[in-house]
Amino acid sequence: MQEKEILDIFKQCEAYQQGHFKLSSGLHSGFYLQCAKVLQDPVIAERLCRFLAHKMGMIKPDIVIGPAMGGIVISYEMARVLGTRSIFSERDKDGKMALRRGFVLPSGSNVLIAEDVLTTGKSIKEVLELMKDDGISVVGVACLIDRSVELVELQGIRVYSLLRLNIPVYKETDCPLCKEGIPIVKPGSRMIV
Repeated sequence: MQEKEILDIFKQCEAYQQGHFKLSSGLHSGFYLQCAKVLQDPVIAERLCRFLAHKMGMIKPDIVIGPAMGGIVISYEMARVLGTRSIFSERDKDGKMALRRGFVLPSGSNVLIAEDVLTTGKSIKEVLELMKDDGISVVGVACLIDRSVELVELQGIRVYSLLRLNIPVYKETDCPLCKEGIPIVKPGSRMIV
């Protein structure tokens, strides 16, 4: 699978959107990747995750974890392809990332973190916090799209992605789209105050 083919899938599914968006990180962008539009087709989701697993080589985690919401389907599909189990983390009533629903990460587990899009790495870093001091080994981070403008430091953990896109992001105070008066849309799942 070539990068152009992957980007074409996102465009055909109307998942690669242009406009003025407030990302989950609070940053602004002229482009948004609505992975849910791609992942609504199980055949496409399985194909993309199979290719992503292939790019990872011989990594065999015991568990795949994805942060809710964006990482849930990716975690499930990656676990299915890799022949292991999938869990997800989600925010508690205080907005802190947590394991709920009886999910546990046993000490000594080899864990793969799965996410739809990497921009700032905030959700992934929150998942990493859940695993510190538990003897858990994070074998990698798998994401469909890496749109991080700068290298995101994830404690030396390798990031595997299907596609790396250089899409500019802006702080609200520096956003040219705001200055042009273009209405903003907040499509992500994380609530920004």
